[in-house]
Amino acid sequence: MELQLAGRPVLVAGGGPRAAALALDLLDRGAEVTVLAREACEDVTEPAAEGRLRWVPRDAAEDDLDACWLLAVATGSAVEDSRLTAAAERRRLLTVRPPVPAERPPARRCRGRVVLVGGGPGAEDLITVRGMRWLERADVVVADRLGPSTLLRRLPAGVEVVDVGKTPGHHPVSQGEINRVLVDQAALGRTVVRLKGGDPFLFGRGGEEWLACVEAGVDVEVVPGVSSALAVPALAGVPVTHRGLSRGVWVEHGHGRLSEAAVAAVRDGAATLVVLMGMANLDQHVADLLAGGADPGTPAAVVERGTTPQERAVRAPLSGLVRAVREQGLRPPAVVVVGAVVAALTGGEPVACGENEV
Repeated sequence: MELQLAGRPVLVAGGGPRAAALALDLLDRGAEVTVLAREACEDVTEPAAEGRLRWVPRDAAEDDLDACWLLAVATGSAVEDSRLTAAAERRRLLTVRPPVPAERPPARRCRGRVVLVGGGPGAEDLITVRGMRWLERADVVVADRLGPSTLLRRLPAGVEVVDVGKTPGHHPVSQGEINRVLVDQAALGRTVVRLKGGDPFLFGRGGEEWLACVEAGVDVEVVPGVSSALAVPALAGVPVTHRGLSRGVWVEHGHGRLSEAAVAAVRDGAATLVVLMGMANLDQHVADLLAGGADPGTPAAVVERGTTPQERAVRAPLSGLVRAVREQGLRPPAVVVVGAVVAALTGGEPVACGENEV
């Protein structure tokens, strides 16, 4: 008999991919879902921002169970899950858990391996065929915040998911710790897929993970991914190169000031500038370009959550880009494109525009 959850208050303890999968399933069945977790992955924070569920950024306490009809536990800690489950049993509450990953001890001579898989720019169907095949063969998936997280809900039963997602300004799992997870899991004879957004070797720190595996004697390979630097502008109608307008592309991360080469590319029209992870410093980047001699009327665009149903974008002259972004309320993750190519397919001057209009 299927439980009737419509309108029922349900508590989900945990904020990782497995907890998110439980929460989304309960939402689909009409439950009123509250997630309690200090940290939460995008599959929790996004529906929370949309008002579909409630996320409280703290750990679940026993008193929280007094107001719920059903408890779903997936904290990532066996001790904490057991404690909450026992508290729910004392209250005669229904309790659900995600399937427990099956332990599959390797044969004595079995060697583990790490596969660095580029998951693409966001849409789950933009992962490569090879990348998808490795996901289907994985024992463990170490997942990024910017990877195609919806794919995690389709993994075969028994695959362990380790969430190491980072958010701007907050890195709960250091790169060194991630490297250790990859090496330690492979040492157990497991096939470890490191699922990363975009391409592993373009600002994805895949090179560091590769070296960590090589130094530890772990077999490692790379599955290239579709980079958001090229795909997001393309799907928004912006070719990063175009005959007569741009002969090259300069891709730069936006964590600090723009390099002199990036400024020169825009000023001289030598290449299209694409900035990843640059929303926090957009004001400074635009100021650097203008101070470096870039034409204030240079076409520019910002595309938020490109390739996904939540995609939004603006186009504006360089001097008006910051204002246009603020008026539309665009937020990370987003890709910034500066150069004549922004107006290439429209045949006119760039103007500020709203959702899915670039």
